[in-house]
Amino acid sequence: MRLSPEELRQRLAVGWSGTTEGIQKTYRFADFRAALQFVQRVGDIAEEIGHHPDIDIRYNQVRLALVTHDEGGVTERDLTLAQRADAVVRV
Repeated sequence: MRLSPEELRQRLAVGWSGTTEGIQKTYRFADFRAALQFVQRVGDIAEEIGHHPDIDIRYNQVRLALVTHDEGGVTERDLTLAQRADAVVRV
């Protein structure tokens, strides 16, 4: 189920921005290789949970954009993927 604006505001992790229509975050890495390694790990997570982000790689920056298209906005699935992507960086 699509999150309300209030739910999203309360639960959106640090560094993520957007609206109930979609959320995004840009990660910065030391170099292109580190950015690709992050994308591979996020890709593995996305396959595992069956929810795939839009990914934009620009040298050492990776932008993830999340939305649950069949729900027409941001859902719990998006927040789960956001949290797990953030965890990859902390490891």
